[in-house]
Amino acid sequence: MYQFHHDLMIKNLLAFPILAFSLMLQTAVVSRITLLSGSADIILLILITWSLQEQVDSSVQWALLAGLMAVFVSGLSPIVYLLTYLVTVLFARYLLKQTWQTPILAMFAVTFFATLFEHLVTYIVLIIGGASISFGDSIALVTLPSIFLNFLMVLPVNSLISDFALWVYPSAEMI
Repeated sequence: MYQFHHDLMIKNLLAFPILAFSLMLQTAVVSRITLLSGSADIILLILITWSLQEQVDSSVQWALLAGLMAVFVSGLSPIVYLLTYLVTVLFARYLLKQTWQTPILAMFAVTFFATLFEHLVTYIVLIIGGASISFGDSIALVTLPSIFLNFLMVLPVNSLISDFALWVYPSAEMI
């Protein structure tokens, strides 16, 4: 019993360096690679890939940790990242439980809807905060380019995080 809890704790602690490095990469490099006014969200892509791994059982914890970390570097309301990341992970886990035969298709579907959801929540929070932003402009100049950039990055992130998940949660054949 003790060994099980110890292993689970170690697996959850691995989220700190992975997400911290990813957040630094996001703020220093990825956010500077823009198309019109949109940019990719590597943290979102990591959470999606992590959540779509069958053997992973810590995706909600990763989402909460990533949301808390993002709050410290963002000027947005804490609700944006916490809500977005949590809903994204829950949606990905829901799709995983369904009979999706093509995991990469699920990855693209979750990426599309998660990016839309993240931008919608951000737009609503900014409007409530008093910003005057045209909905059409935000879709055309921020959301659609962000979806495109997330789609470009989804395969490399999927490859890295899938391999990492296999290392952290080895299958019975690998043991």
